Amino acid sequence: MLANCKNNPTKEEIKANVVEPTSSIEAPFVWEGANLYFLLTDRFNNGDTSNDINFDRTKETAKLRGFEGGDLKGITQKIKEGYFTDLGINAIWMTPIVEQIHGGTDEGTGVTYGFHGYWAKDWTNIDPNYGTEEDLHELVKEAHAKGIRIVLDAVINHTGPVTEKDPVWPKEWVRTDKQCSYDNYENTISCTLVANLPDIRTESNDNVELPPQLVEKWKTEGRYEQEVKELDEFFERTGHPRAPRFYIIKWLTDYITEFGVDGYRVDTVKHTEEFVWQEFKKECDYAFAEFKKNNPEKVMDDNNFYLVGEVYNYGISGGQFFDFGDKKVNYFDPPSFQSLINFEFKWNAKEMDYEDMFKKYYKHLSTDLKDYGTLNYLSSHDDGSPFDASREKPFETANKLLLSPGTSQVYYGDESARSLAIEGAEGDATLRSFMNWNEIENDRKIKEVLAHWQKLGQFRAKHPAIGAGVHQMISNKPYVFYRSLQNGDYKDFVVIGLELKKGKKTLDVSKVFENGDVINDAYSMSSAEVKDGTITIDSDFDIVLLEKK
Repeated sequence: MLANCKNNPTKEEIKANVVEPTSSIEAPFVWEGANLYFLLTDRFNNGDTSNDINFDRTKETAKLRGFEGGDLKGITQKIKEGYFTDLGINAIWMTPIVEQIHGGTDEGTGVTYGFHGYWAKDWTNIDPNYGTEEDLHELVKEAHAKGIRIVLDAVINHTGPVTEKDPVWPKEWVRTDKQCSYDNYENTISCTLVANLPDIRTESNDNVELPPQLVEKWKTEGRYEQEVKELDEFFERTGHPRAPRFYIIKWLTDYITEFGVDGYRVDTVKHTEEFVWQEFKKECDYAFAEFKKNNPEKVMDDNNFYLVGEVYNYGISGGQFFDFGDKKVNYFDPPSFQSLINFEFKWNAKEMDYEDMFKKYYKHLSTDLKDYGTLNYLSSHDDGSPFDASREKPFETANKLLLSPGTSQVYYGDESARSLAIEGAEGDATLRSFMNWNEIENDRKIKEVLAHWQKLGQFRAKHPAIGAGVHQMISNKPYVFYRSLQNGDYKDFVVIGLELKKGKKTLDVSKVFENGDVINDAYSMSSAEVKDGTITIDSDFDIVLLEKK
C-alpha cells in the first residue's frame, strides 16, 4: 500500500503503514535494495602482473585505451581485505571477462584494445588479461563467503570489431552493411551500433555452423571436441535451432552452472529483439537451478537469478515501458528483466531535493514498478554527463545515491572521488582511469569522503528497508524520514535525518519510537534514549542514521 505522503502523519497513520521496529532476525538480501559496486575489471586492481600482456597487445595506444593490468585476482584481493564489506557492498558487477579481440582498432584517435570487455572474440574463454577459470572460482568463493553476490556482464548483440588479427564472423552470423540511425524501432535493432562492430543476427532462427575461426582456435587449444559435445547436448535438451543467439546464450549460461555467479547485467538490450531476453532468462533460470541442485553447499539463499538490463536512456518515469518513438516495449513483462538501469536518476539528483526524489522513487517502485526494481547511478563507464563530473559534491552524491529507494550502483571511485576528467583522454576513456588507491591511502580529504560512503553503505547493507522499503517523511525542517520493510518474519525500521545542524540536535521521534527505546546513531556511533518523544544526538555531523538497539 502506498504510504500517506502528508508532512506530519499521525501516530496512528504510521502504525498502520509500517511494521514494528527492526527485528533480531538477520537481514535478508533483496536485490531491490542491494548496494551494487560496478567496476571495470581491467581498471580496478592488479593482483597478478604476470598476465598484463597477452596476444602481443603491445602497440602504443591512445590515452587510457589499452589494458592497464586490472584482473580477477586483484578484485579477490580487495574482497579478502574487506574493502567491499567496509563499503557496505553486497553485490559486485564486473565488465565482461570473456576473451577479447586480439588486435586493436585505430579510428584516428590512436589504437584501442578491448580492455573494457565488450569486444568479444570467444565467449567460451576468460581473457588471460583478466585471469583464469581458477581465478574466477576463487573470486566467487571469497565473495560469497562475505555475503557478496557476483554479477557478470552479458553481450549478445555484437562481436568485437574486425582487425588484422580478428576476421569478421560469417555473414550467416553477423550483419555489417547497415548502421543504426536510432530514429525508430527497426533502425535501432537490425543494424550495427557503430561502424565496424558486427551485429549478431539475433532475429534469425536459421541453423548455422560454428565460425571457422572458432573451430580453428578450439582445435589449436585442444578443446574442439569437448565444446562441440556440450553444444550438441544443449541443443538436444532445449530443442532450439542452432541459430546464432542460442550459441551465445549457451556460452553465457555456462558461467552460471560452472561458477555459480548470481546475476547478469545485460548490455545493449534495446538493440536486440525483446524475445531474445525472454529466452535468455529461461536458460539463466535453468542454469541457476542446476547449479543449486549440483552444489547445495554453495547455495546462499532462495533468491532468483538476477537480470538487470541496460536499455540506454530508459528512465524510471517510463514505468515498465521504453518508447522508441514508433513503438513502446515492456522489458519486464513477459518475464525477462528484474530491473533496468535508470538513466534518469542523475537528472533527478540535479533538479530535485531529497524529499521530492525519495517520494518519487518510492511511488514508482510501489505502483507501476511493483515487484520489479530500478538500478540507480550517478556516474558510469559510458555516461559523459555524470552528476558530479568535477567530484565537488561527493557527500551529496553518496546521500542521494545510497539513501534513495531502489538498488544503488556505486561506480568504482565514486567513494574516493576518482577523477572523471583525465587530461589527454578523449570520450569515455576519461571515465575509465585506474582506481585511485594512492589517494585513498595518502589524501586526508579522500579518506573523509571514503569514510562517509562507508558509513552510509554499511547502514544500507544492514537495513534493506532503505532501498526496498516504505518511505515516509516525518518532518520537513529538520528533514527527517523513515523507511520500513517487512519480509516474512523479518521487520526492519530506520529513521534518517539530513541537513541537520551540527552539534546537539533534538529530533521529535514520538510518531515512531516509544519512550524508553534506546536508539543508536550509526553515523556518529552514539546512542540515546527516547524521552518525552524526542531523541537528542550530540555530534559534529549534519546527518543521523537511527536504528533501535
